[in-house]
Amino acid sequence: MRIDEQPRTRWPDPAAFRHRRPDLRLGTPAHRVDRSPSFRPDLIAVQHTVRTTTAEYTLLLNAPTWLGRRAVGEALRDAVAELRAIDLTYGPTRPDSLVSRLRRGEIGAESYPPLADLVDRCAAMRAATDGWFDAWAVPGGFDPGGLLGGWAVERAAARLRANGVHDYAVVCGADLVVRGHAPHGGPWRVAVHHPVEQDRQPLVLEMTAGAVGTSGVSGRQGHVVDPHTGQPAEQLLAATVVGPDLTVADAYATALYAAGPAGLTWFKEASDYRALFADRR
Repeated sequence: MRIDEQPRTRWPDPAAFRHRRPDLRLGTPAHRVDRSPSFRPDLIAVQHTVRTTTAEYTLLLNAPTWLGRRAVGEALRDAVAELRAIDLTYGPTRPDSLVSRLRRGEIGAESYPPLADLVDRCAAMRAATDGWFDAWAVPGGFDPGGLLGGWAVERAAARLRANGVHDYAVVCGADLVVRGHAPHGGPWRVAVHHPVEQDRQPLVLEMTAGAVGTSGVSGRQGHVVDPHTGQPAEQLLAATVVGPDLTVADAYATALYAAGPAGLTWFKEASDYRALFADRR
C-alpha cells in the first residue's frame, strides 16, 4: 500500500553529496532542475514547463511504463489545466476572479467549494501564526496571495496522483513539492541554496514526500505587509520553510518574513514544519 501523504525528509551531511549530483536546486537562478544522467527503460520520464500570467512551473513526472504514455500525458494535461484554471479563477489581481468578486461582496465563500477551502486555509494559517499571516489585512481586502501559489501546486499535484502518477516534483521559483522517487530510483536529492547569499553551502535534503516554501525572493519591494501596521515587512532578507504541505509552508514562510525572528517560536520540536532560512537584514 502506498502512503504518499506522510512527510519523509532527511537532512544528510552535505559532504556526502560532494560527488552526488542533486536532482533539484532551489534558490539559484541556474540549473534549477538537473537532468538525471541515468536512463531506465522501465520508466517514462517527463519534464514540462508551463507559464501562467503570474508564475512559471516545472513538472517532472516519473511513471512506470505499464501506465502508458497516453495516461501519463493525460495526467500532465490535467495538472497543467489545474494550474491555468487557478490563475484565471482565483488571481486577486483579476477583476473578474472569484477572489475579486468575494472582496466586492458579490459572492460568498460558500458559493464555490474550492474558494471555501482557500478561505478556510487562510483562516487556519492566521490562527497558526498569531495573526502574522492575515489575508484580510492586505490593502484592498482579502488577498490569499501569500499561500495561493502553494495551494495551486498542491491541487495540481493531487491531479497527478489521481491519474496514477505517484513519483513527481513540481517546482515554482524557490518553492517545490515532491512525492515518491527521482528517476534514479532513490529519494529526490534537493540542494536548497540560500535565497540571497549564493556563496553559502546549500542545505541538502533527501525527500520522498514534502514541500519547500520561500518568501522574500520575488524582487518586489514591499510585497509582504506587516498585518499589524500595514507597512512593508523589513526585518528579514528571506524566509524558507520545509514541511509536508506547500500551502502551509508557503503561508508560514510569508508570516515568518513579516514577523521576523519572533516567528521562529512556531516551529517547535514536534512540529512537522521547520524554518531553513530566516536571516535578518
